[in-house]
Amino acid sequence: MYAGYTADLRMRFAEHNSKKTFSTSYRGPFELIYYEAYKTKEDAMAREIFFKTGWGRAYIKRALKYYFQDKNLGG
Repeated sequence: MYAGYTADLRMRFAEHNSKKTFSTSYRGPFELIYYEAYKTKEDAMAREIFFKTGWGRAYIKRALKYYFQDKNLGG
């Protein structure tokens, strides 16, 4: 799972898949399966921090339970 925020999702996603981002250059390719949009940078950053916690990862697993079961990614 990768959690991050950006003002341009398409550009950021392309950067990750082209290995132009240091933090994800050794992983991938990535598939976008979930995203959220916020009006303010502060709200987006707070949500990113949440998703990087155990509770945040559990939230995503619960929200995408059937997706992960279908993909055999653990569920």
